[in-house]
Amino acid sequence: MKYATLSNGVQMPMLGYGVYQVTPQECERCVLDALAVGYRSLDTAQSYFNEEQVGSAIRKSGVPRQEIFLTTKVWVEHYGYEAARASVLASMDKLQTDYLDLVLLHQPFGDYYGAYRALEDLYDAGKLRAIGVSNFYPDRLVDLASFARIAPMVNQVEIHPYHQQTEALSWMEKYHAQPEAWAPFGEGRGGLFQDPTLAAIGRKYGKTVAQVVLRWHLQRGVVVIPKSTHKERMQENLNVFDFALTDEEMAVIAGLDKKQSAFFSHQDPNMVEWFVKMVDARRQSHGSAETQN
Repeated sequence: MKYATLSNGVQMPMLGYGVYQVTPQECERCVLDALAVGYRSLDTAQSYFNEEQVGSAIRKSGVPRQEIFLTTKVWVEHYGYEAARASVLASMDKLQTDYLDLVLLHQPFGDYYGAYRALEDLYDAGKLRAIGVSNFYPDRLVDLASFARIAPMVNQVEIHPYHQQTEALSWMEKYHAQPEAWAPFGEGRGGLFQDPTLAAIGRKYGKTVAQVVLRWHLQRGVVVIPKSTHKERMQENLNVFDFALTDEEMAVIAGLDKKQSAFFSHQDPNMVEWFVKMVDARRQSHGSAETQN
């Protein structure tokens, strides 16, 4: 396994297993499979509704806790200092652990400053080994990194060959935030898994398009957390350390960049309103319960 060294010296595996859209019914089995084939980094979130299953799988796996890099994320409803702090402690209970390796703020909305101060204090207390953000565009990342007491160590954003985030990566490098890709395959949107350029490169090395994409991420210094519910695919996604793309191939893949999200923009006011309405609706009907991504 290759590791990224975070700004505080913590070692983070470059390749992990993500459980977004893994149902609670499947999650325990999937995490057990992932650990069995060799994953030692797991990424979940309060909004995924599967932290308890991740925690149960870790306990049942027999893999020592200290060998696992465990990440979760605070959802918007829990922003503000007190709510964020309480939610992280609740996540630790669900995950059956007394510390977390990384906690991120999931979205750049609401009182993320208050929530981030809670992460800073939990970090100081030794409950969190690293802290960071998710979906923070360069302007908000620079804002938080400049005015917070502890700069974010990780920024998890949408990155894939059709949305390469070159400018965002340069800002993360400047402010020492490790880039991490959610949806490293763009969920296959736009026909990515059938892309002829990626397929041709894969044939050269006897690799799948997915393996080529993961290798491309790694060579750009981006941490990846691909998700699969199939054990053989999990193993396939791990088998990307036995080949390397040439500079020419990296340049060819760079030419695939469409420079736009395959999903949505967090800077679109309509999308911001959607988040606000969703959070308000959840507060009215379920109090402070988590909501979906």
